[in-house]
Amino acid sequence: MLAARSHRGPLQIQKALYPEGPEVCHVTVLHPPGGLAGGDVLAVGARLNSGSRVCLTTCGATKWYRCPRVGAQQQLHFSIAAGGALEWLPRENILFDGSQAAMQLDVELASSAQFLGWEILCLGRRACGEVWRSGGLRLRTHIRQAGRPLWSERANILADSGFDSSPVGLSGFSVSGTLVAAGSDIGAELLGACRTVVPSGHDSRVGVTRLPSVFIARYLGHSSQDAFNWFASLWAVLRPALLNRPAIAPRIWAC
Repeated sequence: MLAARSHRGPLQIQKALYPEGPEVCHVTVLHPPGGLAGGDVLAVGARLNSGSRVCLTTCGATKWYRCPRVGAQQQLHFSIAAGGALEWLPRENILFDGSQAAMQLDVELASSAQFLGWEILCLGRRACGEVWRSGGLRLRTHIRQAGRPLWSERANILADSGFDSSPVGLSGFSVSGTLVAAGSDIGAELLGACRTVVPSGHDSRVGVTRLPSVFIARYLGHSSQDAFNWFASLWAVLRPALLNRPAIAPRIWAC
């Protein structure tokens, strides 16, 4: 059950829902402005007590507007006690041409806690012909369990660096995404089941792999909806196996 909540500024959460019963709390993070301008900081923190189960999602895409002078930030800080599980399943991030974005994810897991989450990045607005030609993106992810690092990743991408077109970078794709499941070892059977899940887009590239206590899935393509659907399909395979819960999607996804 949701024990307490607080917010400052326009970022807040909607009413907690329990479509799976009282064991799992579904919460939608709401940012009414819909986007970030220069100097904006979105900070989301969640602390789960022992045995708590929470599924967090967002109402819609997060837009990162052009801000040539001062960038914008998103900071996510999650702490999960023993036996707890947090799912972070947001819609995509859309980086407008000229945007300066910094995204940070810090997850602290107790010894038997679990985290499953993803981020989807759209560089430019392909539907209206906009290309991400100027700006920058800084990414930092740290996931630790009982003080031990499980997964750490950093990136500093400049729009004019050539990384977007490089074969060792984004290979010309405008949409990328990463899904991480941390806290449990992935068996060969579950990994094989995830590899049978394929995106509907014909021009996308995907891959999944496992490390000790970590599962990683990567997406490259041109459709944020295709990326979201593929991650949701992987989630539907992973959730019953890792969290022992059926894949009951947040209600906001049906809107």
